[in-house]
Amino acid sequence: MTAAIAMQMFGADFLKLRKRRGTLIWVLVLALLPVIILFSVKAVQHSSNALKYEPAGGTPGFTDGLRLLCLFFGPLSAVLIGVEAGTGDASAGVFRDLVVTGRSRLALFASRVPAALAACWSVALIGYGLVLLGTFAFASNLHTPNGALIVNGLAFTLLSTGVVCAVAVGFASLTTSKPAAITALIGWQLVASPLIANISSLGSARDGVLSQALAHFSPAHIGGGRGATVAMSQGTALVVVAAWLAVFLALGAWRTRTMDA
Repeated sequence: MTAAIAMQMFGADFLKLRKRRGTLIWVLVLALLPVIILFSVKAVQHSSNALKYEPAGGTPGFTDGLRLLCLFFGPLSAVLIGVEAGTGDASAGVFRDLVVTGRSRLALFASRVPAALAACWSVALIGYGLVLLGTFAFASNLHTPNGALIVNGLAFTLLSTGVVCAVAVGFASLTTSKPAAITALIGWQLVASPLIANISSLGSARDGVLSQALAHFSPAHIGGGRGATVAMSQGTALVVVAAWLAVFLALGAWRTRTMDA
């Protein structure tokens, strides 16, 4: 497959995601509205009682915004985009039409991942821009993040949302069911992951929780252990993230290659 064909397939998959207006609206709501509410509420509190409440921005505001975007609502929006990319062809009934064109099934799967990442990161960048806007606009007398922290925060935003999005593409391609994939992934992200991370009797088995591994790459201390409940080394966190990506992308590719057209 030539680079030109690969770009055409990427463009087609990205266009499919852009046309899913309902999904995109919810993605934007999940990724952006919580950040807006966070800074708005903190700004109102500070203006009403400056002695009790600190300014909404500055480094503390940046930390709160980064936590909200990267560990909570950003991954949820990434799940919606990843599932849409992974199940779009099957749910629309066009997978057979794509197969009969003679294009490789693996290529069909592979083009979904960068398209989903492009859509996911477009929204994540807007969200991160809002975090920076609130950080500096409402800083008042507080210290603001330096350039290195801003760049690292951007990298963490792309990492935390991109990994979840790619895993969602693989899982959704495996299940081929949009409702099942969304329910399972959001249930894991919101319910199962925090529950498992807080069961200390599980010991090192908790290292395998993806959200805990991702939190260790945070450039700011956004909770215990940089936002993570489970203590692990950066090397272990990197292995966990790589394993999640490898397993679910491989399963998604296998399912796409073997499923009935």
